[in-house]
Amino acid sequence: MTEAQEDGQSTSELIGQFGVGFYSAFLVADKVIVTSKHNNDTQHIWESDSNEFSVIADPRGNTLGRGTTITLVLKEEASDYLELDTIKNLVKKYSQFINFPIYVWSSKTETVEEPAEEEEAAKEDKEESDDEAAVEEEEDEKKPKTKKVEKTVWDWELMNDIKPIWQRPSKEVEEDEYKAFYKSFSKESDDPMAYIHFTAEGEVTFKSILFVPTSAPRGLFDEYGSKKSDYIKLYVRRVFITDDFHDMMPKYLNFVKGVVDSDDLPLNVSRETLQQHKLLKVIRKKLVRKTLDMIKKIADEKYNDTFWKEFGTNIKLGVIEDHSNRTRLAKLLRFQSSHHPSDMTSLDQYVERMKEKQDKIYFMAGASRKEAESSPFVERLLKKGYEVIYLTEPVDEYCIQALPEFDGKRFQNVAKEGVKFDESEKSKESREAVEKEFEPLLNWMKDKALKDKIEKAVVSQRLTESPCALVASQYGWSGNMERIMKAQAYQTGKDISTNYYASQKKTFEINPRHPLIRDMLRRVKEDEDDKTVSDLAVVLFETATLRSGYLLPDTKAYGDRIERMLRLSLNIDPDAKKFPLSHPFSFFGSPRHPFLRCF
Repeated sequence: MTEAQEDGQSTSELIGQFGVGFYSAFLVADKVIVTSKHNNDTQHIWESDSNEFSVIADPRGNTLGRGTTITLVLKEEASDYLELDTIKNLVKKYSQFINFPIYVWSSKTETVEEPAEEEEAAKEDKEESDDEAAVEEEEDEKKPKTKKVEKTVWDWELMNDIKPIWQRPSKEVEEDEYKAFYKSFSKESDDPMAYIHFTAEGEVTFKSILFVPTSAPRGLFDEYGSKKSDYIKLYVRRVFITDDFHDMMPKYLNFVKGVVDSDDLPLNVSRETLQQHKLLKVIRKKLVRKTLDMIKKIADEKYNDTFWKEFGTNIKLGVIEDHSNRTRLAKLLRFQSSHHPSDMTSLDQYVERMKEKQDKIYFMAGASRKEAESSPFVERLLKKGYEVIYLTEPVDEYCIQALPEFDGKRFQNVAKEGVKFDESEKSKESREAVEKEFEPLLNWMKDKALKDKIEKAVVSQRLTESPCALVASQYGWSGNMERIMKAQAYQTGKDISTNYYASQKKTFEINPRHPLIRDMLRRVKEDEDDKTVSDLAVVLFETATLRSGYLLPDTKAYGDRIERMLRLSLNIDPDAKKFPLSHPFSFFGSPRHPFLRCF
């Protein structure tokens, strides 16, 4: 060792040569004594207090026969290592899968039969004669009297009785063995949903078994991103190293359980150093690929009914976070769609069902399926037979935004600009004629009635039943996204990008076939300064804001405008005041109000 130091080798190199495990003995021991007997030599004793050491021939002679014993004289503060349970737990945790057997000298209580003393035997005979005075039995041979006693028996107990099945070829391991192993190391009572057993070769060689549990662990997302769930156990040459590597699996796969065992990783360095080892990145990459292969092979029925319900959010987060595996993860996505009232659909299935000449995947986001499918934005799409994907979870729209395309088809949010339909030359001429007809109304809305509220007003191609809708730009927020962003727990209103998106004006689309819109066009042509028409335009805008999923900035003003419209519909003077009451009255609605007095 001294020669190695003089040659300029670093301390870490010395530890690598002489074994960090041996040096760690001095962390708990004041003195280490090694007694060893070689087959062709006399027995010797090596003793050290970490500062100096001595080697002498054992004055006791050959007491071992052959082999080595290591004795630790423990420090006072390390006395818990004298506890049998502490020793057992350490062996089971770190050396459960070592190839050679590890025994611990331990005791257990057994019940055995021993010959009874003469006085006790005579007492038992007397009790038997009293109890069975009326019964006479003849015995050719009297059995010796015994008694049951509890004795403490000491013996060697095998601690690593579970064999590392990942070291065996997968073809030789039965399914029941995988299930038993999973339950043993994961402490789960249910069978795994899926598993994969493989050997990876190349830059690093390792063996692994990975499992998908039947149900998601409790609190799976409680501390997502800040705390790594410890479900992957790393072994080096069957020696347990840690289950607390933050980079062994990406966050979105924090539900996967399994073991990884490699002979290529160094065993004689600290866990902190090992965590920075370049080979771990290679291992991580292969683990992710194998995990996605395992998930992909889960049967469709089992995948949709079980896996997606438990871990669907994880896959969506993976699409957002894992750029290198985004294409693979996209194939695992499932969504509700207009194709079926309850069954989930994959993006592959959607593309297979796309109409001829359809070049985009249409989706609509909402708080629920009912909200999404009743949105004015999907009216014409559904009427023309286009399939629309419904995004009903908060993470869904983030997920789709992270996907630039799928199978060469780009995504189109139907609540934003860009929804176009294939049209003939005749249809194009008809549309242009309608746009020219409604140009006075569109200009009046943009420049006067809704001047500070909208970017522009256009004739809609997507509406069939609703009078109007509020459409975001391609890079703006949809109503669903705005609702999610404003509901963020840490939203302070000071974020520049958030304020930018929130302040963007929208496009106001009108349905030229709707009677309200056609009547407004007539009135604007007659008198564009008509207060009633202006109120109607603003009410339509605010109603479209709500139906398009956005929030109203001023609900009181909206309520006041609705009241004015109701007064007009009931022929009540807009300036009519409350009526005086002759009797006290308690009511949630005011009996003095003109509306209630009409009834």
